[in-house]
Amino acid sequence: MTRKRISMLAGAAVVAAAGLGTWVAIAASSSPGQPAAATASASPAASSAGPGYSWYRSMMSGNYGGTMMGGSPGGWMMSAAGYQWMTGGASAPGWMHGGTLPGSMMSTGTGTDPGKIMGSLWANAPGPRVSAAQATALGGQVPAGARADRAANTLTFTTATARLTVLASPSGGPDETFRIAGMTNPAIVVPAGARVSIEVINADPDTAHGLVITASKDTTTTWMPMMTARPAFTGSALWFLGNPTTAGMHAGTLTFTAATPGTYRYLCPVPGHAQKGMAGAFTIR
Repeated sequence: MTRKRISMLAGAAVVAAAGLGTWVAIAASSSPGQPAAATASASPAASSAGPGYSWYRSMMSGNYGGTMMGGSPGGWMMSAAGYQWMTGGASAPGWMHGGTLPGSMMSTGTGTDPGKIMGSLWANAPGPRVSAAQATALGGQVPAGARADRAANTLTFTTATARLTVLASPSGGPDETFRIAGMTNPAIVVPAGARVSIEVINADPDTAHGLVITASKDTTTTWMPMMTARPAFTGSALWFLGNPTTAGMHAGTLTFTAATPGTYRYLCPVPGHAQKGMAGAFTIR
């Protein structure tokens, strides 16, 4: 695969996050390169960008001369503002919100999964880690305040606080699925007004994954559903977690209030993954 093709696929994976406007976990990467040009760090927003910004600039500048993901040494994607958008800010440029991408980005080309590219690039990013043993245990536990109906493949919470762990594509289960309380893609039910906290662990050895709660019903028929389906609630999106390393599996937590009763969907926003089965029902009642 050519560098140009890899760059386009990586760009497709990132641009799929356009419009999320919520927490995006930075958890994955390649070997850091040289620091980005000084113009990228001179932004007034740099001081508030967080400790991961220096890592982000190093990673971006170390791949294809800083042009990866549509950036340039002194461009917007390399700036503190670009970094903040990548980690959940809502100030992405207008062209990222159009809902339509060039054909070259929409095509799966040779069939290479963009998640594999992003998983590798972001594998060494800062962020929480858990061991494989911890992940296995957490993925099989029924959370406090919840009842697991394995026959109906449903996890129902009756408490005002709903805390659960989601394993993304764990070993021993179907590929491109979620494991929750020992079940595959179970329907999740929470009371209206509940404070929901979802810890997501990427258990896939070579692919990035994430999780988003969306109100859209048509989220599994398109390759890039998150271009048109925004998160249902503030805080209900975690963009992607990179490949596990010797330090452990990447973990990230999304937290939100289940404010409005209704039927929603949870899914992996990485291009193509919802189509392959990384999705389930999320009901507030």
